[in-house]
Amino acid sequence: MTKTVRSMLVKVPAVTAFFWIIKVLATTVGETFSDFINEQLGFGLLNTTLLMTAVLIVVLVFQFRANRYIPALYWFAIVQISITGTLITDNLTDGLGFPLLWSTLIFGAALVVTFVIWWLEERTLSIKSIDTTRREAFYWLAILMTFAMGTAFGDYLGDALGLGFGPSALIFGGAILLIALGWRFKLIGEVLAFWLIYILTRPLGASIGDLLSQPVKDTGLGLGPNLTSLIFLVAIVASVSYLAISKRDEIKK
Repeated sequence: MTKTVRSMLVKVPAVTAFFWIIKVLATTVGETFSDFINEQLGFGLLNTTLLMTAVLIVVLVFQFRANRYIPALYWFAIVQISITGTLITDNLTDGLGFPLLWSTLIFGAALVVTFVIWWLEERTLSIKSIDTTRREAFYWLAILMTFAMGTAFGDYLGDALGLGFGPSALIFGGAILLIALGWRFKLIGEVLAFWLIYILTRPLGASIGDLLSQPVKDTGLGLGPNLTSLIFLVAIVASVSYLAISKRDEIKK
């Protein structure tokens, strides 16, 4: 039993400043890279979704089979799940005509159900307690739901409500700051604060991605999905490479 717990725990990175920085970078890439493949490369929404879902499945198979935390593998899975979550929401909105608010509510409900079942089965939602394959499965399912819901919520505020991508990013950033302060002053528990911030970093990243990539006429900065994706992918590779060498985000035993 001790060996199993240790093996699973080292596959999860410590929650440090690096964790949140790369998380936001990854969420931004999810917003822009999916647009790049879909629109710039001309794959089409459905084909892009099928391709990225297949890649995600392969990456998660390797992630589940790994016997330790491997920064490149873990964060590749996060980037890939960000892209796939974005595409799932885009399929509902653009492909099936679901309003963004409905998509937000649907994936929000799915996330709540995931958390409830996870809690009923394991009596904890802490990522520090992910020491079985079943808990890891709940972990990745919850993450997928946060990405899908965050994409819809970010687009809903920035696009459907007409707030603009910059103001939306400020709203989500402000909410994250308030939650962090609540945790710092012990007004919010660690587990609740983690998942609330994790959820909000997705629409924050989506808003930042749209702000940078969308045309100026659509309240963006006009960098385009190509350049925006490249900038953030380079930043992710550099950050993950540093962590792989320094091992600063490995959970200490």
